[in-house]
Amino acid sequence: MLNHIEHPASIHQIERSQLMNKEHALRMLRSRLYQIEIEKRNEERDRVESTKKRIDFGSQIRNYVLHPYKLIKDVRTGVERTDVQNVLDGDLDDYIKAYLMEA
Repeated sequence: MLNHIEHPASIHQIERSQLMNKEHALRMLRSRLYQIEIEKRNEERDRVESTKKRIDFGSQIRNYVLHPYKLIKDVRTGVERTDVQNVLDGDLDDYIKAYLMEA
């Protein structure tokens, strides 16, 4: 019988040859450890996924109003700017700073 110390996995004798039993036990143990590792990764992924928000209507980060007046408002932080063209050109520093200061 082959036992793994860290995980509750034990392999019993199947073949007549001790060498064949050892090889078979190591293959079985490797596959069980691989399965345990996959389950750990899936649990971690599920934990990360559970913190994400759903992408639905109304869950946007910023509102862009370009007509009749110009305004961009960050829904998370409440930061508003009227220089729309600069923001559309990539000047997001105010929004990033406000978000990081809030967190």
